[in-house]
Amino acid sequence: MSYYKLLKIKIYTLMRHRWLVVLLTLITAMSTMGFAYAIIIYHQINLQIKVTPISQIVVTFPTEPTTFNPALILESADILSFTYEGLVKENSRGEIKPNLAKSWQISQDNKQVIYTLRKGLKWSDGKPITAEDVVFTYNEIYRNPDIPTYAKDFFLIGKNRTFPTVQKLDDLRVKFTLPEPFAPFIRATKLEILPAHIFEETVKIKDQEGRPKFMSTWGTDTPPENIIVNGPYTIESYTPSQRIVFRKNPYYWHKDAQGNSQPYIERVIGQIIPNQDTSLIQFRSGGLDYINVNTDYFSLLKHEEAKGKFTIYNGGLFIGSTALTFNLNKGSRNSQPLVDPIKSRWFNQAEFRQAIAYGIDRQQILNNIYKGLGKLQNSPIAVQSKYYFPIQAGLKVYEYNLQKAKELLLKVGFKYNNQGQLLDEQGNIVRFSLMTNTNNNILQSMGVIIKQNLSDLGITVDFNPVATSIFINKLTQTFDWECQLLDVAAAQEPNDWSNVWLPEAGWHFFNQASQAGQTPIMGRQIADWEQKIGDLYIQAASEPDEAKRKAMYAETQQITQEYLPFIYLVNPLSMVAVKNRMQGIQHSALIGTFWNSYDFKLTED
Repeated sequence: MSYYKLLKIKIYTLMRHRWLVVLLTLITAMSTMGFAYAIIIYHQINLQIKVTPISQIVVTFPTEPTTFNPALILESADILSFTYEGLVKENSRGEIKPNLAKSWQISQDNKQVIYTLRKGLKWSDGKPITAEDVVFTYNEIYRNPDIPTYAKDFFLIGKNRTFPTVQKLDDLRVKFTLPEPFAPFIRATKLEILPAHIFEETVKIKDQEGRPKFMSTWGTDTPPENIIVNGPYTIESYTPSQRIVFRKNPYYWHKDAQGNSQPYIERVIGQIIPNQDTSLIQFRSGGLDYINVNTDYFSLLKHEEAKGKFTIYNGGLFIGSTALTFNLNKGSRNSQPLVDPIKSRWFNQAEFRQAIAYGIDRQQILNNIYKGLGKLQNSPIAVQSKYYFPIQAGLKVYEYNLQKAKELLLKVGFKYNNQGQLLDEQGNIVRFSLMTNTNNNILQSMGVIIKQNLSDLGITVDFNPVATSIFINKLTQTFDWECQLLDVAAAQEPNDWSNVWLPEAGWHFFNQASQAGQTPIMGRQIADWEQKIGDLYIQAASEPDEAKRKAMYAETQQITQEYLPFIYLVNPLSMVAVKNRMQGIQHSALIGTFWNSYDFKLTED
């Protein structure tokens, strides 16, 4: 048993029997030395057993983790903000700053980058962080074809999708050699560095199914002390469906201007609360120090801001959007089509998707659900980005217009029966399932409006909210869904979400390819427009001329709005409420609240 655990047991035992010990001591002292002297002894004992309170904050996580392996995390990615860091880091303005690497040098031909690590970096087990860890992370994990990590897609460069070569120069220097110039490369190296001394054997050993042992390493049943990190906090404990507790990493490198060790706050408790209403109740009752501000709650929380001793931080428009997407995959698995062929024919008609876009009253959604706190979204690229192609320049938009929607449907062979139901050319009633996350109140409310809007088009929508785990599993594993209502990213740097747009990438949700270790999909087809978007993303990433990059990304936005793989809906304001006792908050719509958790301090209420 560790010294720390033993100390906790001793303190707990002492506190549990505190009054018994004091009473026995007091009685003994009174019988031998007199009452007054006994009182002095009592106060001495009372002082000795006082325990200094640990500084801590309580936050909320909306989803349950399925792994603590940083290369494999999809759900509960917020964990990574506390536990892992990369070579570089984004600040609240989206600017790239040194992190584990103190500096980097780029060659004149933009094909070589040499990073220099900070001296004295350590993992949470005290082992040094060296160039060996960087080389291992990129060569053995991110580059490994048998490990389906999301990170891989960001480093496959050019038409040949070539991974950079990564070479150790010495203990503190690493050289990346790129097959061709790659404009977003430095930003991409913000991805997490993993410990070679922990994982090096796991990538070599295969299980019975031929998968690297790495894939099952650091599951949620792994003892927290075995999870080695390089971020500001370690994982102290995990209680399924309840909480994740983080403890200050004693080996974390970051220090303030006075040389004081950071983070300042000793412990972060992440309560797992899938339901937003429950989070609100706990925040208002003092059980949470932080909450995302759902627009349904904004007026209530704003009214209580002073009395409740908290501050609402508005980071501007969220770096993302809500969107509707149809499953365009024409493939089959185990001889079973992923999507009913009849419905697949509807979904794969651009005019059908355009009619759906015209048939959704986005302004009603913005007014009724978001209380006007946001804007309509029309692009996969964030409005904050220099690559955003504005409406004024000719970006196509879909304003609510039932007449135009019906004209489009009739034009491509749909028709209406006497009851006003929409039928396809073969007389099939147009009906499909719309799925969303049951733990997201906003999406559920939005689904109700969309269902009603489309019923005005004669379309029957079976609205089906499901648990988060089912929602994510269908989107990333089974692919057996028809239509999804979800939150999607809208990137400031387009390449940050290239894995959504490249046809073979891991997050190409609307027409997903099978990934490493998954049952193959047979008969999947890629549309010309779909391939064109992917090609443009590859070309733009390798183009050093900024004007040409902008033109390429402008073309991708025109294509996405013409063919609508995602029907973008509303981009809300990014708002959080934080108790005033937490200082150092620099909430950003671009990067969130906890990007600088090492700077947070606690003050007296």
